Amino acid sequence: MSIQWFPGHMNAARRQAQEQMASTDLVIEVLDARLPEASRNPMVEELRKQRSRPCLKVLNKADLADPVVTAAWSAFYDAQDGVTAYAMTTKKPADVARIPDMCKKLAPHRGTAEKPLRIMIMGIPNVGKSTLMNALLKKRVAKVGDEPAVTKAQQKLYLGQNIVLVDTPGMLWPKIEMASDGLMLAASHAIGSNALIEEEVAEFLAGVLLARYPQLLAARYGLKTEGMDNVAVIEGVAARRGFRVRGGEFDYEKASHTLLQDYRTGALGRISLETPETRAVALARHQQEVAEQERIAAEKAAQRAADAARGKRGSVQE
Repeated sequence: MSIQWFPGHMNAARRQAQEQMASTDLVIEVLDARLPEASRNPMVEELRKQRSRPCLKVLNKADLADPVVTAAWSAFYDAQDGVTAYAMTTKKPADVARIPDMCKKLAPHRGTAEKPLRIMIMGIPNVGKSTLMNALLKKRVAKVGDEPAVTKAQQKLYLGQNIVLVDTPGMLWPKIEMASDGLMLAASHAIGSNALIEEEVAEFLAGVLLARYPQLLAARYGLKTEGMDNVAVIEGVAARRGFRVRGGEFDYEKASHTLLQDYRTGALGRISLETPETRAVALARHQQEVAEQERIAAEKAAQRAADAARGKRGSVQE
């Protein structure tokens, strides 16, 4: 399944962010700790690097992610130039309270009343940007919702006299290159329900759980996962929860929704959908697929050119 979701207002959001970056000292990029790279908008990296802005990568929802995997991601990002990673949850005020000092360390030349530290908060829809903004300011100033793309325009707000915060609309990028990224985003509700087939997303999630967290499936649903495939997991959820339609067949749609909701809320346990290692493997596989597609396209183009040349020679001979 290819998931592409780029509403018209996303283009405007990108232009606004590009303009604002010129007067920004630091970027806070909010990522979903369960899928940091899949939830990382490459446009954010492009925009901040154009202006050489440091970045605090907030691995939000860390309370829902596998802590061992989150530690690996933190090390991965900390090794990058100008980047500091911070795993946290907006549910803990103490986690939020550490952010201003971390930002000041990344941009020590700013942060006074005369030269306030100008911070742009960026990220894709539904990763918790507005919730983080509200938590930092300790009041509700940014609209929060469980549906993606709630924030539609930039907001500039002051955190005391020394820090200015700019909240930007959640930006997706025009094309999600890897299908697995789209499925991870859909499973984590960063893409609206109108842009996906929920049963297919649930099957993808079931595959990840079978491969890496079978014990959580057993604990939550009482499933014996040995020998199961993705479809059997969802049918097992339906059987355990008594989800059936008229005629006695499993209610596959309801079971799929339940599996996704249990993952999203943390009822299944602390789960990460990707690790630095699985990401590297997925990228290598994607590059091979792209190279193969380019090879086939080149061969077809060469064949068309050869056919056209033969056709012209034949016309001349006639």
